Amino acid sequence: MKFHERGDAQQAAKLLTGLRSTVPEIRSLTLALDELDTPVSYHLFMMTTHNSESELAAYQRHPAHREIAEWLIPRLVSRAVVDYRE
Repeated sequence: MKFHERGDAQQAAKLLTGLRSTVPEIRSLTLALDELDTPVSYHLFMMTTHNSESELAAYQRHPAHREIAEWLIPRLVSRAVVDYRE
C-alpha cells in the first residue's frame, strides 16, 4: 500500500493487526512497514492467508474489515493485490 501521507502506514498497520483476533477467517496475517523510503517504495506490506476462497470472501465482507477499509481507502495513493493458491 502506498499512502498520500507516509505516517498513515503506521496507523494502518495498528488497525490491521487487530483483525487477527477479530476475523476468524484469517489463517495468518503479516504486516511490514517500508524502511528505505525509495522513490519506488510502497509504505506498507500486508499478506493474509485463508483456508479457501470462501473464507477470503468472508474476510472481505467482515464488518471489522469494512470499517478499516472505510478509513484506509481514502488515504491510499495505490495498492497492489496478488491472489494465489499454494
